[in-house]
Amino acid sequence: MDTPKIFESEYRFCLILWEHEPIKSRELVQLCQDQLGWKPTTTYTVIKRLAQRGVLKNENTVVSALVTKEEAQAAEIDQLVEKRFEGSLPAFLAAFTRHQKLSQEEVDEIQQMIDRYRRGE
Repeated sequence: MDTPKIFESEYRFCLILWEHEPIKSRELVQLCQDQLGWKPTTTYTVIKRLAQRGVLKNENTVVSALVTKEEAQAAEIDQLVEKRFEGSLPAFLAAFTRHQKLSQEEVDEIQQMIDRYRRGE
């Protein structure tokens, strides 16, 4: 199943949800008001919209995510690589490393990921 699209303002909402879930909808409304400056109606609208798209569930006024932060991030990266780099991960990494300085620790961590992938882990 494809991960549903989460737009930028929805993602900021989801960051709050992922940090506090499961959470009562009224508590989530208060957090969104405090952290995002949203009116309660805005938060309830986003909850309804994301529930309809399968990002979260709202049962008995308790809201919890159906999509993890990692799944949302991976879907966003997949879309970016496909859309801007014709699906080429090496092209994406080349563009990224041209404009981002990687520390030796980051290079080592990436190498370890590649090594684990090659071993089938």
